[in-house]
Amino acid sequence: MVAIDAEALKRTFSRRESLRALRVALVVGTILNVINQGASVLATGEMDILRGALTYMVPFFVASYGAYGAYSGDNRNEH
Repeated sequence: MVAIDAEALKRTFSRRESLRALRVALVVGTILNVINQGASVLATGEMDILRGALTYMVPFFVASYGAYGAYSGDNRNEH
């Protein structure tokens, strides 16, 4: 069972880290949306909203997960 580090969780979703994760999501999500849906948008003028939203959400959560791992001191993967 994995224990949740409350202090690390608090720091992960602090204003500073949330804004950092949001910036990552905006940059990476935009690039991925252009790659994944650019041709469709140019051809039809339509975008898959769910796919677009998920494309922004995934980098946000990955950046947040990375911050949590850094703050929690989880060193299981170090050699």
